[in-house]
Amino acid sequence: MRTPLFFFKIFKYEYWPWWFFYLPVLPYWVFLSIRNRSFAYFSVANPGIDLGGFFGEKKSEILSLIDKEFLPSSIYIICNSDFSILKSNLLDNKISYPLIAKPDVGERGNDVCKINSESELGLYHNRASFNYIIQEFVNYDFEFGVLFSRLPNSERGEVSSVTLKEFLSVRGDGKSSILQLMQNFTRARFQIERLKLTMGDAINRVPADSENVLLEPIGNHCRGTRFINFNHLITDDLNTTFNKISLPIKGFYYGRFDLKVKSLADFQKGDCIKIMELNGASSEPGHIYDNTFTVFKAYKDLLYHWKRLADISAINMKEGLKPVSFGLIVKTYWKFVVLKNK
Repeated sequence: MRTPLFFFKIFKYEYWPWWFFYLPVLPYWVFLSIRNRSFAYFSVANPGIDLGGFFGEKKSEILSLIDKEFLPSSIYIICNSDFSILKSNLLDNKISYPLIAKPDVGERGNDVCKINSESELGLYHNRASFNYIIQEFVNYDFEFGVLFSRLPNSERGEVSSVTLKEFLSVRGDGKSSILQLMQNFTRARFQIERLKLTMGDAINRVPADSENVLLEPIGNHCRGTRFINFNHLITDDLNTTFNKISLPIKGFYYGRFDLKVKSLADFQKGDCIKIMELNGASSEPGHIYDNTFTVFKAYKDLLYHWKRLADISAINMKEGLKPVSFGLIVKTYWKFVVLKNK
């Protein structure tokens, strides 16, 4: 017989397939589309980004819009280019190992890798069937997702979501191997087969008692990262910081910054911030994936952000911008999400 706890759990959307989460609120998206007279209204939310940053945008082009003060050192690599030129570019830009390699066009952390040596980079380069970006590895203590938006007719925007990313790790007990520790940890258990390939024999090492073992340095849900609601950090100072970062970005009104920072104090003041990515119209308020959230709280915050995106788009359309066809949106989604995941 099922316990009352089971019935409580069905209201915690962390137990649902990801696509099932959106079904109950799709009518609201239809309403917003009818109100804006386009099922692709969001494509004008960020006129400085292709399709408003829905899917298929180039990370390199978006990063080029951001003040270099806030960016890690990075270089753009063309598929099948000469590896010796790549090595020379690393030296010229003072990028050392470890480093991060990621597709210029990509979603959900696919093909994002931490590279520890020249031989690993050579393997990545030879296997890559896409243009990609190399970024210096920013070894800061905190990684956040920060959703910022601004109405086009307003001089000041606001931060509406702050999400701390807790990377997948296990803590040693002095007796169990890393593999055994993963088997006893729900989030890690789903990553075992993938990490067996990347860790090799190291997965059988027995960590010391209380030793923290980082399993995954890439902050993404599909790699076991835990998303934690940190909206309590939203203050006037934080809004001032992200207005300073965002206002110079031409044609940007709605999106999520994925960044690292040395300390919480630096985060508030805007010091020592390094932005790895900026995502546009498809950005979600990551804090809703905090496992303490019920689905009802998550829906409330999600619908607020959908309306905010629709309001921004409506203002831009009144200024003469025209959304792309919905057919193009479907084609783009199919190309960059469905086909790549087959």
